[in-house]
Amino acid sequence: MLTYEQARQTVIERISAEKGPRATEQIRVGDALGYVLAQEVKTDREYPPFNRATRDGYAVFAADIHPGTTLKCTAEIKAGDRVTKELWAETCVQIMTGAALPSGADAVVMIEHTSRDGDQVRFERGAASGQNFVPRGSEARAGQTLLTPGMRLGYAELALAAQVGAAELKCGQKPRVAILSTGDEIVPVESAPGRFQIRNSNSVSLAAQVRLAGGKPILLGNAMDREDDLQSKIRRGLQEDLLVLSGGVSMGKYDLVEKVLRGMQTEFYFDAVAIRPGKPAVFGKCGETFVFGLPGNPVSTMVTFELLVAPAVDLLSGTDARSLPLVEARIGERLQEKPGVTHFLPARLERLGAQMEVKALKWQGSGDVAALSKANCYLVVPADVEKIEAGEKVTVLLRRDVL
Repeated sequence: MLTYEQARQTVIERISAEKGPRATEQIRVGDALGYVLAQEVKTDREYPPFNRATRDGYAVFAADIHPGTTLKCTAEIKAGDRVTKELWAETCVQIMTGAALPSGADAVVMIEHTSRDGDQVRFERGAASGQNFVPRGSEARAGQTLLTPGMRLGYAELALAAQVGAAELKCGQKPRVAILSTGDEIVPVESAPGRFQIRNSNSVSLAAQVRLAGGKPILLGNAMDREDDLQSKIRRGLQEDLLVLSGGVSMGKYDLVEKVLRGMQTEFYFDAVAIRPGKPAVFGKCGETFVFGLPGNPVSTMVTFELLVAPAVDLLSGTDARSLPLVEARIGERLQEKPGVTHFLPARLERLGAQMEVKALKWQGSGDVAALSKANCYLVVPADVEKIEAGEKVTVLLRRDVL
């Protein structure tokens, strides 16, 4: 049985070896959050295009300024003003943050370090050349490449693209991820479940995780515990870039996912992972489409998606797989778990003074979504560890949707 690290690496290697170039589309810059860029974005001019003040104050010749110096203020410049006049010797110009320095000025003295009487400004401190402004062209040269293909677009990248006038961006199309739940006990979310039925929450959580990972969820509903129904709906899912099933992958009489997939000539790369929750996770390829079979208990589904499916969505988006969001913290309470598999326990990470502290939450197992809703991370207990004493360092897997 593979460790979760080995299983994750298997996913990355298999998909990396077979993925081709991603089809592209033009996306307005304001709508491109989470897309993967498929073009270079270059500057249309120098940035900043002028010497830009970073403080409110007075533009001066630094050599003129000593503690106690008094100069005449001859003008005022605010952000956006056209600046055509140069600074005269032994004068100053009031300037606002973001405004262009007048020609000849080589420093800005903060207004807090001055006092003013009419047009006379007294300087309480000296000045150094280069202080409190950003020189023209120091952020980027004209024609410089700032964004490159394969970059995932976040808010900073979108702001940069907008700044240089890239109103539309060529991006890789988001991979279409088919989501299919299984089980006779599953009913639609909007339905009133019978006493022994449950609503299809897995499709909702998986769709959210697909969106967070950068994909487009395609909801196929639920397959009954019948081979014909399951096969029919799997065939529909195989028309998309990726198929993710939840449920039906354990060892029960009606866990039919692996049986049906094998009958459809699926090549399996693994069919179990040494983790809890999520041990019976499956990964393979059916025809031209990669397929994941995830356990049906909701927390198992969420954990295995983060560990195994998220890197697949990254790769199919046209970018590298992101690293797991793992951090270190000190555990707040003693913990004991059965060794042999890596545990991912719903937990709460909080700052305690100068340190981060994590505590595992009480939960009733992998069906307990209520407990997970109170968690902002998973406490990771290695397979060879049975006891962790309070105060020891541990690894934490962040819930990237809430942290």
